[in-house]
Amino acid sequence: MVHLDSAMRISCSVVCYQNSFEQITRVLRSVIASSINVSLYLIDNSPNDKLASVAQQFGAIYIHLPDNPGFGAAHNVAIQDALKKGVAYHLVLNPDVYFSADVVPTLLDYMEQHQAVGLVAPGVYYSDGRQQHLCKLLPRPGDLLMRRFCPALYRSSGRLALYELHASGYDKIMDVPVLSGCFMLIRAAVLDEIGGFDQRFFMYLEDVDLSRRIGQVARTVYFPHVTIIHDYGKGSYKAMKLLFYHVRSAIQYFNKWGWFLDTKRDVINTATIKKILSVKNIVE
Repeated sequence: MVHLDSAMRISCSVVCYQNSFEQITRVLRSVIASSINVSLYLIDNSPNDKLASVAQQFGAIYIHLPDNPGFGAAHNVAIQDALKKGVAYHLVLNPDVYFSADVVPTLLDYMEQHQAVGLVAPGVYYSDGRQQHLCKLLPRPGDLLMRRFCPALYRSSGRLALYELHASGYDKIMDVPVLSGCFMLIRAAVLDEIGGFDQRFFMYLEDVDLSRRIGQVARTVYFPHVTIIHDYGKGSYKAMKLLFYHVRSAIQYFNKWGWFLDTKRDVINTATIKKILSVKNIVE
């Protein structure tokens, strides 16, 4: 294992919206338990500032944005401040995750050994031990439409397994076009180059867009040898307001990258599938 420089500057942002004290305490505790020094940001999009006391408890920089600019925009506030301070890496976290103390140092060590990697994400599981298939191809309109509104048909057709790269086994380090925004460890130089999250996405698909833009300048890698727990509420399946945000973000995404004529998407997806179906080409 490469020795991590104790002077290396790492930052981390957690964006929350009316989350419980217990949940925020759990995620912040996970971060500070790591054997590294982290500049920790809690960006609170809630109407009130009740969570300020939790941030203070863990020495986090608390930023209250009661106008709620959105998930990506709130993370950008922390990212921009962290980049000004000269950090080497930035960790984007959801408030509904938690993990052991070895996760962040192990991923940092991997990125130090692989300078071409711009983004890395760990294995992700539910609290009951089930794996979450969060590695994905770049989406087509039909993928998002069928996955959300006709899940049984999408699953039985085999398209879900292909879209979520089930054939990989999720047991090897591999380059993946889309990684989940629940946990993204990103090289700061790459964030500086691409400009952080696209703030047009209020909620949903901002991680797809970010993964794709990072993938244009660096590798985006799934690293299953450390894992996290993610509660993963799938809010847009339960609330019409969140469904509206999801649909709006999908429209914004395809307006940006292309609906049915997206040749770069097709090239990236085809190359990814070929690598995954050929074990000898899965990279380590």
